[in-house]
Amino acid sequence: MQRLGKPRILIIGCGDVGLRLLSLLKKKYRVFALTSSLERFNSLREAGAIPIYGNLDQPTTLWRLSQLAQQVIHLAPPPMEGQEDTRTRNLLRILSQHRGFIRQLTYISTTGVYGDCGGSVINETHPTKPRSARAIRRVSAEAQIRAWGLAEGVKTSILRVPGIYAGDRLPIERLKKHSPALLPEEDVYTNHIHADDLARLIIYAMNRAPSQRLINACDDSQMKMGDYFDLIADSFDLPKPPRLKKVDLAKILDPMMLSFMSESRRIQNHRLDELRFRLQYPTVESFLSLTSKYP
Repeated sequence: MQRLGKPRILIIGCGDVGLRLLSLLKKKYRVFALTSSLERFNSLREAGAIPIYGNLDQPTTLWRLSQLAQQVIHLAPPPMEGQEDTRTRNLLRILSQHRGFIRQLTYISTTGVYGDCGGSVINETHPTKPRSARAIRRVSAEAQIRAWGLAEGVKTSILRVPGIYAGDRLPIERLKKHSPALLPEEDVYTNHIHADDLARLIIYAMNRAPSQRLINACDDSQMKMGDYFDLIADSFDLPKPPRLKKVDLAKILDPMMLSFMSESRRIQNHRLDELRFRLQYPTVESFLSLTSKYP
């Protein structure tokens, strides 16, 4: 049973977005944050969380989680190898030890689960067709969570998140290095959301989303990747990236970046209206118009 006082909530994977989320939750909730790094304990305490040591790759370290909080926000990425998200599997196993205790789990996935859509406009009913290994593992996590929620009677929500940006999460260094982008005729559509909007949206989904709901956590931007780089460059008086053919980029870019440049989709976010959620930054341009230039 939940103890008297503030309700408890557990954040799994308290990185940048988790810390933004923590600042919004700590007044109402007693927030616990799972970390595999003892060095992060002090910083998490200073941010207002109660740090809990545990490693999702080591199930025996997770025993404290089974009756810690009735609400869970799962932000941790899958492992780097394999086709199954074993970290989510380990988490769900420990959360299942006391049936009926966990009431809600919100999972932060990725729009990468849709794969390459050829620039088409898609919504949450579009089938998942992951191409990269990391997206395959995300599909694994989603399937595990939805099946677990149905079996355990837990309300689950899944947010599919695109590229996250913020004032300190812009491709400034990439532009300074003159890293190339694709030629306009070969370029791909990308999708975005500001980190602060994502943190707020997680809370809205937690409180308002129907159980088992999939939600595209995107802003209203519809731009190609090279145009995004150009927009940042113009905003900070930096040179625009050179444009190359994909065949030439493949010779110089790392495989992960190249995979991002191989998938094109324009994602609708109409389900944000279901939550009565309004974006603080509806587009990347709207954010940049309010942002002072870097020194």
